[in-house]
Amino acid sequence: MATAEVTYLGELRTECKHVQSGTVIYTDAPTDNHGKGEKFSPTDLVATAYVSCMLSIIGIYCNEHGYHFSKGKGSVTKIMESSPRRIGKLVIDLDLRGNGWDAQTAEKVVRAAKACPVAKSVEAGIEIELAIQLDGE
Repeated sequence: MATAEVTYLGELRTECKHVQSGTVIYTDAPTDNHGKGEKFSPTDLVATAYVSCMLSIIGIYCNEHGYHFSKGKGSVTKIMESSPRRIGKLVIDLDLRGNGWDAQTAEKVVRAAKACPVAKSVEAGIEIELAIQLDGE
């Protein structure tokens, strides 16, 4: 079964339907590449997926190991390159404060986050600048 079905809508926009759930998102080309920038661009989704994947993997890791995880948020800044046009760098800031982890647990959680599938998929081609705020820092 396909993961997603993507339909071009014209004017540099697409409709992306997640086959299993039926969830729909729309994309728009960014303003620096002939679009209106009114929705996520495809490269915005890659950048966003990176942070979402890290937080999801933290949740899975904590569930599997009996650690509390209720506070986590992140932001990502995407920096594009040209020739060829591609994502050159992601600047990621994760705030994991308030979960009550000791230093050893925090280290394990961060290691799990850095090994998320999206990170492993893009690690060779995109520079990653990662800052993580933990309790006691």
